[in-house]
Amino acid sequence: VARALDAAARPEAAHVFTRTYADAALASARAADALARAGVLQHPLAGLPVTIKDLYDVGGETTLAGSVVCRGEPPAACDAPTVARVRATGAAITGRTNMTEFAFSGVGINPHYGTPRNPADPKVARIPGGSSSGAAVSVALGLAVAGLGSDTGGSIRIPAALCGLVGFKNTQARVPRTGLTELSRTLDTACAMTRSVADCLLVDGVLSGQPLAVRPRPLSAMRLAIPQTLVLDGVEPAVATAFSRALTRLSAAGAQLVEIPLAALADIARLNAPPGFAAIEAHAVHRDRMARARDAFDPRVAARIALGEPVPATQYIAMHDHRAEWIARVEAEVAGFDALLMPTVPLVAPPTDPLLASDEAFFKTNGLLLRNPSAINYLDGCAFSLPCHAPGELPVGLMCASTRGDDARLAAVALAIEAALAA
Repeated sequence: VARALDAAARPEAAHVFTRTYADAALASARAADALARAGVLQHPLAGLPVTIKDLYDVGGETTLAGSVVCRGEPPAACDAPTVARVRATGAAITGRTNMTEFAFSGVGINPHYGTPRNPADPKVARIPGGSSSGAAVSVALGLAVAGLGSDTGGSIRIPAALCGLVGFKNTQARVPRTGLTELSRTLDTACAMTRSVADCLLVDGVLSGQPLAVRPRPLSAMRLAIPQTLVLDGVEPAVATAFSRALTRLSAAGAQLVEIPLAALADIARLNAPPGFAAIEAHAVHRDRMARARDAFDPRVAARIALGEPVPATQYIAMHDHRAEWIARVEAEVAGFDALLMPTVPLVAPPTDPLLASDEAFFKTNGLLLRNPSAINYLDGCAFSLPCHAPGELPVGLMCASTRGDDARLAAVALAIEAALAA
């Protein structure tokens, strides 16, 4: 913990934290050390550094969610249940991590608190991915063993993919979202990223209060689907190469890989009619702040929130009905498979400066980053992003995904894939 706090002050960790808890974290670490010396069996997270995204409530503090608009608002009365569960393990919470304002972007840029630099490239400043940008960089730099974040359209899996980490988006209903600043109550998921599948499962068990009963299985017993619609469009050569190499290794390990059309993926853009659940529900959350202080918002975030204002209730209700019908269709089509495989995102982390300079470049990149992972949120499913790049290459994520409630079986798939890729 002391080393992590020292490293957090170094230049490479600039903009990772919006607040640190050095004294409290060291106290937690010392308490864990004392209990260990006394022979007390503790939780595996006890005394280890963990970070929390800036949208989680901490008792006595105003939750800013990457914004300056919330300054002066009442402090949280208590910790979010998820934060309380992490504290109960004895983990050392070292700080709040930076994020896209109100979690509304997959890029990770924040004009108020700066943008954490992706550690994968020491020469070129590249985006970390968002919205859980600081969470990813805190883990990638070794400042934490786990970074708590959220995932509405890929906000755990995108930065995990771009920074070379493991991210797990559990089925939404597994983890309480009380005490988290909302973006979209239909799609928001509380989850985390770490350096391994086992660590993600450990943290998920804490956040959910109900650890998954995972039964390990060999890849030779698994049937994995590779959708051909949408998710492979416009994939950059580096990503295509890493994805193809990963599939070759999985096939060699005995997995049955089956290409399927899954044409329903092309229907999401029409059914989640512009502006989509996130904009509509974010406007409901932030309409008073928008009326009071829109000029203080990140302009790109404000523009997306404003799209939700004119949507009538009839359209919003119809969107929910269409989604339910779509989920049923997709669940039936993929029922015979253990997981879906696809690139987490179709590109490696792009340089930051061009996205700061151009709205056109920013929104094009944001759309590409969100495209694949957001399909699983729309499905109300679960998914892992696993690193699949070779040493010396920029990080590439392999996403394995399944339907809602299938977290335990998917975890077995992720463990087997991770082992095969590491062999």
